[in-house]
Amino acid sequence: MTHPFQVTRPDGCRLQARLDGPEEAPCVVLVNSVLTDLAVWDAQIPALAARYRVLRYDQRGHGGSDAPEGAMDFDRYGADLLAVMDGAGVDRCAVVGLSMGCPTALAATAAAPHRFAAFVAVDGVARSAPGREAFWAERRDTARRDGMQAIADSTAPRWLPGLAPEAEQSQRLRRMIAATPVAGFAAATHALGAYDHAAAAAALACPVLAIAGAEDGAMPEAMARQFGGLPGAQTAVIPGAGHLPNFQTPDAFTRVLLAFLDGKAFQTTKEPA
Repeated sequence: MTHPFQVTRPDGCRLQARLDGPEEAPCVVLVNSVLTDLAVWDAQIPALAARYRVLRYDQRGHGGSDAPEGAMDFDRYGADLLAVMDGAGVDRCAVVGLSMGCPTALAATAAAPHRFAAFVAVDGVARSAPGREAFWAERRDTARRDGMQAIADSTAPRWLPGLAPEAEQSQRLRRMIAATPVAGFAAATHALGAYDHAAAAAALACPVLAIAGAEDGAMPEAMARQFGGLPGAQTAVIPGAGHLPNFQTPDAFTRVLLAFLDGKAFQTTKEPA
């Protein structure tokens, strides 16, 4: 059963969220990337909700959530995540952060480590690569000058390598990106330009899984460096996938995620001291 709801933050920002799956089951929280909304996880919901309580939401400025005024940072995005958990009545969860959702989730784990039973990074890193401020500034300027359709037209082929522009998945992603408010995207570009949550990653005391699309440039190597050395961490590379493996190759992605969740994420229900 799907249960949509909203959480209103102290600054008045309304965050759109959704719950699926059995009420008493362990909870998995899915955090979307920049330029997408909670529908980016649609393909995972049937399998996940069959055995877990699944909470997903639109990060601030995306989908049905209000767009912020001015720049954002990941401490604020992380606080949004914790607020959505509170609104859903979720005390503890396994969190899955896609791209920008990874530093969002790391900021939340740094603020409240006892609330996370497991951490899954999907094509996201703990700290931004050098030179990304210029890239995101250019993207921000393009969005303001030419609109979000221009961002969609340039981003979708990079994120879904090997898919023709007319393919159904390509068209769905283009629509999702084009529907992102300029203000929401612009706010996110400030957070993405230069961030460093490596200390939060190193402090993770829960089971960790890093999943990368094999065709996502240097991302598999970067994730292996940043997460692979953590005690007990697992890494996985999804063949034929780019930046959104859950969206481009959903069956392969879901198998990897479920194997981790079933095998390690909820081995104990006791919260850390």
